[in-house]
Formats: sequence, structure tokens, C-alpha cells
Amino acid sequence: MTGSQSGQLLAISDLHVVYAENKAIVEALRPDNDDDWLIVAGDVGEFAKDIEWALGLLRDRFARVIWAPGNHELWTPRDDTVQLRGEERYRHLVALCRSLGVVTPEDPYPVWDPDGDPVLIAPLFVGYDYTWRPPGTYTREQALARAHETGVVCTDEILLHPDPYPSRDAWCRARVIQTERRLDAERGGLPTILVNHYPLVREPTRVLRYPEFAQWCGTDLTADWHLRYDTRVAVYGHLHIPRTTWYDGVRFEEVSVGYPREWRRRATPPGRPRQILPAPARPHG
Repeated sequence: MTGSQSGQLLAISDLHVVYAENKAIVEALRPDNDDDWLIVAGDVGEFAKDIEWALGLLRDRFARVIWAPGNHELWTPRDDTVQLRGEERYRHLVALCRSLGVVTPEDPYPVWDPDGDPVLIAPLFVGYDYTWRPPGTYTREQALARAHETGVVCTDEILLHPDPYPSRDAWCRARVIQTERRLDAERGGLPTILVNHYPLVREPTRVLRYPEFAQWCGTDLTADWHLRYDTRVAVYGHLHIPRTTWYDGVRFEEVSVGYPREWRRRATPPGRPRQILPAPARPHG
């Protein structure tokens, strides 16, 4: 799969189309060029019908859509028509994406090659393992207890089931092993665009208003991936703090839209995908 000289590789995440205002943002999303590709880094929505609607609409408009799951897609809400849990729900969403022509973490990694400089785009599904603990806590149990004391507890604890794994962190560790094996075997020496719903390194979570929430935001097991896999850009969402940062000389792009109450406070209008490649002449804010 190759791109085009005139196309752009764009990215967005955390569309949360359950909100009418966010659904309107998705309805208005269109490429600047027929050759544009769009990365969707998770949290399209919680309900299977909403995920299908949004990804189907985007796939009809963009030359290629690449999806990595967020935590919200993996929830099993009581009033969703799809009551699958854990791995079965993930596999259901993979099948749904394939029926739409959307690339998933289980598909061959596409190569973006507009001008003879190929880059492997790797959508990832890794998760978190409670290693990003708040200050003064040293175990998963202590970190969770602190979160409950402060009232900062991710809804994943209720709606994101790890079946058949015994815990969400066990599922995360299994996915890390699977993903490392695949990247090692399939990268073929190409530089990468790593796409994960969660940041691959902990540093972006240092600005969270509630540090207790970081334990649901990633894992130490991916801390060197941006170096190990020659990453041009690491794309993520989840934090709802869209910005560009640099770690070890690698550009990290947080591409989330977020909830209406969040994007209404920003000076920039919501819903504009961030340009990943070609690298923008002016860095994103």
C-alpha cells in the first residue's frame, strides 16, 4: 500500500460520537485531497453501531483509514446491542473494521510511501498495566486505593472486561509480547509511525490534573519502543490534551478531540485532524 505525492497522512482520536456535538464534527470531517489517509487512534465511541457509523463514514471519504482501539470501544455498556466482553469484543470490532475496509492492529501494516521514503504505519493495541502510579504508591493495590480515596477512578474498572485474561494488566502484558514479536518480525528495517491509543511513554501524563488517572494511561513496557522501532512520529490520544511533544528526538502527537466541555475551552476549533506526514512546516501547538 502506498500513498501519493499530493496526499497527507492525518490523525485524530477520541471522537466520542455519543455526544451530538462530536457526531457533528465527524459528519463535517473531509480530506483536503483524495489521497489523504486518516489514522483514528481510538475512542470513536462506546456502542458498536456508533463505531460502525463513524468509521464507515470516514472510510468512504479518505483513501485509507487506520484504526487502533481505545478503552471506550472495549467497554461493554449494558444498553449496547453487542454484549461481548474483553477479547471477544475486540475481535468483533476487528471483524467490523475489516468489513468496512478499515485497517486494524491485526492486519498487515500499511506502508506510507509518497516520495520514495517509505514508513511503516503500525496501529497498536497494547493497553495499560497500572505501572504509572501516583506519587507515594508502589504497588497496583496502593495506586488503586489512592484513586478510590480521591474519587478519581476510570470507568474501565466497571465496563472494560479483560476476559479471558484474569486482569486488564495481564491482558496488557500479553498484548505487549504479541506486538513486540510482530514488530520485530515484520518491520523489515523500515522507520515507523507507531499508533496507540495510550502514550508509549509516561512523560505526557505528568501534566494531568489528577495524577491518579495516569495508571489507566499506559505501561512502562513500551517506554523504549519509539527508539527501538526507529519511530518518526508516535501518535496517541486518550489524555484529551492535544499537543506536540518531543522525547529522545522523536515527535509525539496527541490528536484527541475530547468531550465538548473540553474542546469548547480551546482557542482552536475542534475536529481538525493533525498532520503527521509530511512533517508540518510549523509544529503543532
